[in-house]
Amino acid sequence: MKVGIVVFPGINRERDAAAAFRTIAGTEPVMIWHRETELPSGLDLIFVPGGFSYGDYLRPGAMAAHSPIMREIKTAADQGRHVVGVCNGFQIICEAGLLPGALMRNASLKFVCRDVLLAVETSNSPFTRSYNAGDVLQVPVAHHDGNYFADQKTLDTLEGEDRIAFRYCDPEGYAEEGWNPNGAQRNIAGILSENRRVLGMMPHPENAIDPLLGSTDGAGLFTSIATALVS
Repeated sequence: MKVGIVVFPGINRERDAAAAFRTIAGTEPVMIWHRETELPSGLDLIFVPGGFSYGDYLRPGAMAAHSPIMREIKTAADQGRHVVGVCNGFQIICEAGLLPGALMRNASLKFVCRDVLLAVETSNSPFTRSYNAGDVLQVPVAHHDGNYFADQKTLDTLEGEDRIAFRYCDPEGYAEEGWNPNGAQRNIAGILSENRRVLGMMPHPENAIDPLLGSTDGAGLFTSIATALVS
C-alpha cells in the first residue's frame, strides 16, 4: 500500500499521520509538497492532514484548496482513488468540492482542544470496517472551525445514504447536544463521499494510536485502510 501525505504551509500533523501509517499500517508514506503539479505514481491513498494551512486566512482551507496539487487530488478522487482529510484537511477537501458542506466557526467562538467521544455510524467503508456501528471512540480534537454545516437536503442525503461516518456522542453512544464540541449539525464529526472512497473528519485519529496519549481508538481507522487497500 502506497500512501501520500500532502504538506501545505502551516500544516502541523503530517508527521503524526506518517507515524500512524508506519506504526499501524506498516507503510512508509511519501510527503507531497502542495506546489507539486503531479502526484507520485501508484498511490493508493492520499491523506490531507490537520493544522492551519496558510494561517487560516480568508477561512480555513480556502487558500489551500487552490494549491496546484489539489487539482490532481480532485482528479484522483473522481477516478476512485481513496482520500482522507482530517481537521484542516477536512476543511480543505470540502472547500475543494470533494465533499459537501462546510466547516464553520465553533458555536462557542473558542478554540477547542480536548478529547471527545465519537459514535461510529457505519462500518461500511474502507475507513471504518475495523469498527462496528455503535462503537464509541475517544479521540482528540483541536480546532476553531469544526462546526459542520450543510443544507437540509444535503444532510438528509448523507443520512439516507449511510454517509455519516462519525458523530459526537455521550458515553452511551447517543448524539446528545451537550457532547457536541463545536455545534456541528446533527452532531456530525465525519462524512463519506457518494462512492465512499473519500472521508473527511474533524477529530484526529492519528493522535489516538498510543496508550501514552490516552487512547488507541484511532488505530482502527488505519487498520481499516490497510485491510481494505492491501486486499
